[in-house]
Amino acid sequence: MRIVWQLVAVFAIALIGNQAAAAAQGNPWLSLGLGALTAVLGVLVYRWVVGRTERRPVTELARKGAVGAMARGILIGLALFGVVIVNIASAAEYKLDGLGSVTGAVTLFGVMTAAAVSEELLFRGILFRIIEERAGSWIALALTGLLFGLLHLVNPDATLWGAIAIAIEAGGMLAAAYVATRKLWLPIGLHFGWNFAESGIFSAGISGTDTQQGLLDFEISGPQLITGGDFGPEGSVYSVVWGVLLTIVFMWLAHRRGHVVPRRRRVGRGEAAAALPQ
Repeated sequence: MRIVWQLVAVFAIALIGNQAAAAAQGNPWLSLGLGALTAVLGVLVYRWVVGRTERRPVTELARKGAVGAMARGILIGLALFGVVIVNIASAAEYKLDGLGSVTGAVTLFGVMTAAAVSEELLFRGILFRIIEERAGSWIALALTGLLFGLLHLVNPDATLWGAIAIAIEAGGMLAAAYVATRKLWLPIGLHFGWNFAESGIFSAGISGTDTQQGLLDFEISGPQLITGGDFGPEGSVYSVVWGVLLTIVFMWLAHRRGHVVPRRRRVGRGEAAAALPQ
């Protein structure tokens, strides 16, 4: 039952916090505060419920090195989306009309903070980690990535290709970031950096949802395969390519560090009988 208790506890905080932050979008500073509060409460509740149900130190949220790991993740996320947007702009049409909305960017900072922390706690902290214990790193990466992508099908402008793209580029990359570090701080930072660059800086829709204008009044148009269409840049082939490349880098690091968990081998009846004391 541990997975049930963990999911219920963290999801409750995520649902309430994200809904509150979204409802307060007319007040950017309130949205920012609610987003930060949701993130902090999510981490505290995760630590409490996992520690209580598994009776162990919650090392994946260890305080030591947390700030540095999140900062690295944010920088990687910002840089990664920056590379994607440069690729898209070089192959499609774009229009930059200067500054957009500073208050919109503040609102999106709060909303994306809550979303990044909540989703990483749920998908990488709980689902990936527990599936990995039984099925190994690679199967857990594939299954949770697929689930992560499929859940984005409920978004207003979602497409099947968009969900597949999210499963590959984000579900795989963020899980690989966790495997490489065995901490949640890097994937949290990476998730936030990507989302904030996409919405808070370049004013693009995220995964088939419209967001208010961010820092730049920026528009792109062109073939759906290049731009992502209504789904947003996450549906671009460039996002998939760069996401896969970073996933490979993270899993290579994980392998070098001995962090990849092999699949459990089933023990046959004969082997089990032979293992019993005579």
